[in-house]
Amino acid sequence: MKKNILLLILFFSTGVIIMNAQTEKEKAIDKKVNLLLSQMTLDEKIGQMTQVDYDAIKQNESHVEKYFLGSILCGGNSEPDDITPKGWADLYDKYQIMALKTRLKIPIIWGIDAVHGHNNVDGATIFPHNIGLGASRNPILVEQVAAATAAEIKGTGMQWDFAPCVAVARNEKWGRTYESFGEDPDLVTLLGTAYVKGMQGNDLADPNSVLACVKHYVGDGGTTNGKDQGDTEIDEATLRKIHMQPYVESIKAGAKSIMVSYNSWNGEKLHGHKYLLTDVLKGELGFKGFLVSDWQGIDQLGEDYKSDIEKSINAGLDMIMIPNAPGQKNNYVDFITKLNELVKENKVPLSRIDDAVSRILKVKYELGLFENALTDKNLTSLVGSKQNRGIARDAVRQSLVLLKNENKVLPVSKDLKSIHVAGKSADDIGNQCGGWTIIWQGKSGNVISGGTTILQAIKNTVSAGTKVTTSADGSGADGADVCVVVVGELPYAEMFGDREDLALSKEDADAIAKAKSAGVPVVVILISGRPMLIEPSLKLSDAFIAGWLPGTEGQGIADVLFGDYKPVGKLPHSWPKNMNQIPINVGDKVYDPLFPYGFGLTY
Repeated sequence: MKKNILLLILFFSTGVIIMNAQTEKEKAIDKKVNLLLSQMTLDEKIGQMTQVDYDAIKQNESHVEKYFLGSILCGGNSEPDDITPKGWADLYDKYQIMALKTRLKIPIIWGIDAVHGHNNVDGATIFPHNIGLGASRNPILVEQVAAATAAEIKGTGMQWDFAPCVAVARNEKWGRTYESFGEDPDLVTLLGTAYVKGMQGNDLADPNSVLACVKHYVGDGGTTNGKDQGDTEIDEATLRKIHMQPYVESIKAGAKSIMVSYNSWNGEKLHGHKYLLTDVLKGELGFKGFLVSDWQGIDQLGEDYKSDIEKSINAGLDMIMIPNAPGQKNNYVDFITKLNELVKENKVPLSRIDDAVSRILKVKYELGLFENALTDKNLTSLVGSKQNRGIARDAVRQSLVLLKNENKVLPVSKDLKSIHVAGKSADDIGNQCGGWTIIWQGKSGNVISGGTTILQAIKNTVSAGTKVTTSADGSGADGADVCVVVVGELPYAEMFGDREDLALSKEDADAIAKAKSAGVPVVVILISGRPMLIEPSLKLSDAFIAGWLPGTEGQGIADVLFGDYKPVGKLPHSWPKNMNQIPINVGDKVYDPLFPYGFGLTY
């Protein structure tokens, strides 16, 4: 009994010491922030609030020092000529060295959209998009994915990832559905917080830790008719119940940056919504990090840019993402000049500026940027490493959802005499990865080095005596023991992915029908960023797998096809029968999907 009491005292004492140490560390950082802030001019403060796209600043590199810029990003198709890990690391170091030459030597924080792995870097590991991770239902796996992504990001010097997206996608017409973990707020919250923990680690200053950016606050997945950047027309109780929950828990998990959404809430743009940004997020929820706008997000507030700046900063935005170079409309020099004027005109209080800058500087100190600003070249070799590809392969296995398996066609024997592999996406790494892969919208074909297509994975897995044939249109399956048909969506990203018709393309439907006409068992693998209308093709198939957007490691699909790993994925979305059912979500009063939320067969 005495021993147990002593252990409890020791445990309690240790906890107190750790808590005190954390408090002392926070106090020390606050002291540094206050000291640095007291030395800063208004120009230097506004510089910290300015985030400039690389394509804009590369034309005016001296502006890094001239305007004391606090942040650079590479957004969309903004990238160096050399997109290898070394090329990215060299680019980062070049600009960081410029920032460290400023009067106060405040380092920049570099942001990037690494939304399913470090997807702008050639040779990086590309993980399944979030919809696939949602099907895994596995927070431990998601934490591993996030940690591996963070390590690859740090290998290129950068330390801020615009992820995770914690949108609760409520309408599959929305072109960003695949960036969401699913339709249910509990699932999104579970996996979103796991992603934050995996990315940020136990301490932001750890060598492999990266600042997460939870996005897009708030309601982006609930717009009317699934319109990207549209209007979320719901009452506050519903907004809080469905769309706010992941932010509440992400803040508790330690999230220190949040990106504000393009969408409106009942007609009012989030980029100017003081109630939701300041009163709710910073006040009620106690968010201590900083808020960043989305790409040109404040420009949508009105026609007058100066008024847009005034409204967004006073609403609570701390850092503004500005992609335009001098000479273009609403560029970063305009922003700096006009915000300076607004402060001097007493239209933006200096206290609001100081609050924003303090939040940004605190995160930079927490990241250890003032001590370790340049790339740790020892981490560069981790990009695309065997270990990270192994994590991605496991993520693919766990993401697959088996929708149909008649007569136990699956798993397929590795010793069959002949396997025919068909469909336009069977041997296409670009289709497999989807949008946000090397280029903003993604593209078909060999978009990235490394990885394994599904066709290659099947060839890697079967026995030496098995003949593997292939065709894009489903022809040539005659005489095969089984035909695997890989079909689905072509790559797309935001703004270009909204759809009013989610039917399979005629090309895909014809390939499945042609394979079936050969009189052999047909296994369909659907590569897509959302549920699609599949009922006619489902009837023609013997087995059907929702493969989502698996990324570079197609070997994970072969692992399940051939039975080395049983399917465990469960639908993160209700699967509609037709377009008239959309939106359809678990909990609806009238609920009659083709497959319900959480459905998934196994062997």
